[in-house]
Amino acid sequence: MNSIVKDVSDSYKKNSVVNVKSGDTVRVHQKIKEGSKERIQVFEGLVIRVSNRNSHTASVLVRRQTGGTGVEKSYLMHSPLVTKIEITKRGKVRRNYLSYMRNLQGKAARLSNVSFDKEAVNSVVDVEAEKAEAEAKASKEAEAAVKAEAAAKEKAELEAKQKAVEDAHKATEK
Repeated sequence: MNSIVKDVSDSYKKNSVVNVKSGDTVRVHQKIKEGSKERIQVFEGLVIRVSNRNSHTASVLVRRQTGGTGVEKSYLMHSPLVTKIEITKRGKVRRNYLSYMRNLQGKAARLSNVSFDKEAVNSVVDVEAEKAEAEAKASKEAEAAVKAEAAAKEKAELEAKQKAVEDAHKATEK
């Protein structure tokens, strides 16, 4: 029974996810759908907490100070809406839950940086996401080609009608 539950939960996991830790400054790229349009919104902030790291419900709590007001967002790592998580800085911390950062402001809220290989950490290749992105791009190109073809056909019909009207007008003048 346990193996069945594990198989089902693993089917919802992404193949590869960036190894995010508390104290990291990250940029989270999230897909947002507004009506029929889709866009990607980027949220950059400090990782306060990482929960359920090895589960399909792994989440990251990201905090950002904006205009003196703290904004916190929680992201599911394996959500299809989270397209990319990119680590920009890595801070030196000794805890998993940095709740004390909520009370700090200005220079007191800084963490000492740890050097790390940014390219190696962020180079996570998700083949399925790239395939989905390529398919979406191809479908948009096909849709654009169909629209262009329809526009060209409509323009040809209008030109034919215009020529017919001009010919009729010339015939009535003579």
